[in-house]
Amino acid sequence: MSRFPRTVLLLGSGELGKEVAIAAQRLGCRVIACDRYADAPAMQVSDVAEVLTMTDADNLLKVIRRHRPDVVIPEIEALAVAALAELEQEGTTVIPTARATAVTMNRDRIRDLAAGELALRTARFAYASSAEELVKVSEPLGWPVVVKPVMSSSGKGQSVVSSADGLQEAWNAALSGARGTSTRVIVEEFLQFDLEITLLTVRQQNGDTLFCAPIGHEQKNGDYQCSWQPAELNDRQLQQAQAMARTVTDNLGGVGLFGVEFFLCGDEVIFSELSPRPHDTGLVTLISQNMSEFELHLRAVLNLPIPALRTADAAASRVILADQPLESVSYDGINEALREDDTQVLLFGKPDARAGRRMGVALARGEHLAEARSKADRAAGCVKVLPGVNS
Repeated sequence: MSRFPRTVLLLGSGELGKEVAIAAQRLGCRVIACDRYADAPAMQVSDVAEVLTMTDADNLLKVIRRHRPDVVIPEIEALAVAALAELEQEGTTVIPTARATAVTMNRDRIRDLAAGELALRTARFAYASSAEELVKVSEPLGWPVVVKPVMSSSGKGQSVVSSADGLQEAWNAALSGARGTSTRVIVEEFLQFDLEITLLTVRQQNGDTLFCAPIGHEQKNGDYQCSWQPAELNDRQLQQAQAMARTVTDNLGGVGLFGVEFFLCGDEVIFSELSPRPHDTGLVTLISQNMSEFELHLRAVLNLPIPALRTADAAASRVILADQPLESVSYDGINEALREDDTQVLLFGKPDARAGRRMGVALARGEHLAEARSKADRAAGCVKVLPGVNS
């Protein structure tokens, strides 16, 4: 890939895909943005938009073969992964690989790989294919437990259960929040962790694996609410996290940026999950690093050099959420949000809203983490998601 322009096709066109598209456009690439609905964020900054059901293999193959992209970059998990494997066999480059996309879209496959084949430390877990089996396998893990669908995204269908009495409700929630037709759930021990982190890991075609400074984050109902960089880890914790991230990403192969999540419990580092693409908690890198996670992803994908990474002393992000369903949206409070130095607001351009939907993010730098986090919180708090001006 030494000559440009290149054609990049995105499968998924949300806010993360939008930043990937912008990074690609800056490199002169032609970008085709695909998603299940029209006017998705990445479509607004792409050359071509395609609306399709991406779990439909025939549709997916038809669109990709028509555009003949240099690279296909999955940005979501709900995909016809068998079609990606077929394309890869035909010579199409899938990022990072079709296998990596398939393994990481299902919690059972990535957990079996990490805990079984690679012997990484994870939370203790079991699977259940019925409510009765869920009761049987939960008891040995101790209470509380966390019940999740094996196929879902953004915490959908996830619940914490403190006794056997709540397992039926958790089973129903997992099935209703599952993606696809899977009727299998994973149940895990509830970890009393000190911190949850994302370690952005970059695999290059002709270079060493690189690591960004670790990102601390907080979640609510499985969705990220805020993140900050650098998270405070001691040398032993950082070495453990980097070794595990390298192990699992080497197994998955390919090139690009991976978001590898860990729990910190004392000095112990416990593998949680992995996304083979830029991570939502990594939005903070748009203000914290000399190269954001999106630029790093594109550089690795297109086999471009990645010089030394530099990270600010302290940076943070806070999400901007809608609090009601809206058929169209507008925003107020942007002036107030941007009054402080080293503060940015990103509005994703989503055409509609539902309660709790992530509509934007506030970013801030500071001399220390407490200052950066406070600035990001204040900026996000200023922005209000309102009905569209023509509603």
